[in-house]
Amino acid sequence: MLPIQDINPTRRLPIVNYALIIINIIVFVTQLGLSEQQLNTVYLTQSVVPALASRAPFAPETLLDILRSMFFHAGWAHLLGNMLYLWIFGDNIEDRLGSIMYIVFYLICGFAAGYAQVLINPNSQVPLVGASGAIAGVLGGYLILFPGVKVRALILFGYFSRLTEISAVYVLGFWFVLQLFNGVMSLGPDTAEGGVAFFAHVGGFVIGAALIFVFKSIFPQPPVDDMRNMLYQRRGRSY
Repeated sequence: MLPIQDINPTRRLPIVNYALIIINIIVFVTQLGLSEQQLNTVYLTQSVVPALASRAPFAPETLLDILRSMFFHAGWAHLLGNMLYLWIFGDNIEDRLGSIMYIVFYLICGFAAGYAQVLINPNSQVPLVGASGAIAGVLGGYLILFPGVKVRALILFGYFSRLTEISAVYVLGFWFVLQLFNGVMSLGPDTAEGGVAFFAHVGGFVIGAALIFVFKSIFPQPPVDDMRNMLYQRRGRSY
């Protein structure tokens, strides 16, 4: 299941969300100019390595490593997949929280995701890179705020594909269950050897969902009728 678009209008331009996407792309393009050896050195010295972070989890260097890790990516597929989810779901979270609180929310989720993976793999020497953990927090927040919003998704069955509309609760719920299942299945003797940091996804998602309960009490949601009118206007219909 690949989400393509959500049917969820926004009231303002998601400047921070666009900026996050642009920064991630710029950093990745910069990575392309490095040799494999140089890139490995950058990962080892500038991103979070669980074996090092677990020894000094709240040291300034560890905090900087986690922050920098949120903007590194391991390849085109990694980058494009993350940016697709951020593009689809991030704008509505920014619209709901406001730009300042959105970046605070995003970074908290990213840090929580990093610590979750370090907690699971405290002896791993493999650097953690990618915005997936922070974006997972965005998905968790979206699930709480907009569970009934329709998401256009591409369903793939072998050589057959179909574009359909599915409620966000099913799209994002399925994504979370898949991450949790894969995370549990990945536990074992080879846990510290690398691969996908599934528990960073799980940790980010859970923290994002929890934070939204706090933030939405501070920033009341627009009336349903107002949002519905906006949606119909976007579709060119009267209501």
